[in-house]
Amino acid sequence: MLSYWEKESFTKYDYIIVGSGIVGLSVAASLVEKKPTSKILILERGIFPSGASTKNAGFACFGKPTELLADIATIGEEATLELVEKRWKGLQALRKRIADKKMEFKQAGSYEIILEIPKNFEQKIDYLNKLLRPIFHEKVFHVAPQEQIQRFGFNTKLAKMLIYNGFEGQLHSGKLIQSLMEYVQKKKVKILNGCNVNQFRDTESGVEVQVNHEINFWAKRVAICNNGFIGQFFSHYPVKPGRGQVLVTKPLKKLLFKGNFHFDEGFYYFRNVGKNQILFGGGRNLDFEGETTTELKTTPNIINNLIEKLQTLIIPNQSFEIEQTWAGIMAFTPNRKPVIEYCTQNIVVGVALNGMGVAIGTTVAEEIANLLLQ
Repeated sequence: MLSYWEKESFTKYDYIIVGSGIVGLSVAASLVEKKPTSKILILERGIFPSGASTKNAGFACFGKPTELLADIATIGEEATLELVEKRWKGLQALRKRIADKKMEFKQAGSYEIILEIPKNFEQKIDYLNKLLRPIFHEKVFHVAPQEQIQRFGFNTKLAKMLIYNGFEGQLHSGKLIQSLMEYVQKKKVKILNGCNVNQFRDTESGVEVQVNHEINFWAKRVAICNNGFIGQFFSHYPVKPGRGQVLVTKPLKKLLFKGNFHFDEGFYYFRNVGKNQILFGGGRNLDFEGETTTELKTTPNIINNLIEKLQTLIIPNQSFEIEQTWAGIMAFTPNRKPVIEYCTQNIVVGVALNGMGVAIGTTVAEEIANLLLQ
């Protein structure tokens, strides 16, 4: 039940954005940069963003060699290059909007650990470098010296090769979201948490958004940026949720590596955090069916697999303890492209970051904002 004053002061906007993750906040930022006088509201159902924006690994990456080769085999060269370019441009746009220091961005580089060297692999690396040169204007992937594997403390019997990429980096996901929130709130964008959107009613004059089964907000146009949770509103999109499970170790006595690391086509990923701690996530490919879910919980089979890989591959000569585990929800499409389009006259959908939200989120948000402003 709303009072006259509440209805007059809190429920009417030019734009409403559903979701306060990287994309939702970046849409608000783009809108308010283009139309500073706009009244903008972001509705978030959780205390924090509910998907993956504050639950990811904090990787500023655009694709591993084996991942890109797999994408080329599936969706072709042109589509893969288009995605890489959008991710790379997205990272530059994000860093232009939010200072590196505020989100603890470090261009620490990344490595892919090759466990089984594919046939003619070095020729395939050369092929990727030639393909990517128009975007980066120099060589992207380098075969690291073999002794680097031992220097990092990895199991040399399992890790056969390292491929280095100096363009990628890492950041603090929590500070990124905090900084984006501060950025838009300084420009008078409102963010309301604990708002579970139940339904939309699109009319010729605008959109009515029902929240918590009792409050109706209104806006001229609405953007839905809830990524893996889009199915709760529209089930016809070819978007599947994908859960990512993550753990962090307690501080180790020594940590021989810093930076970002991936293996198995990017399905596993780890990095240094805190004081000699390892953040390690992935394993979704062990159970695609079971991990196609929006349920935010960890499972023993995935977490135990991550622990086993820590023991055998990553830090085989050290004892360790797990400090915490968690899960986040991503969204994937068969063609690896985000879904960005009007779904009704005044509602735009912008979802499915395909596990690359940090990189591609800003460019996706810019496209959404441009659609809303049409």
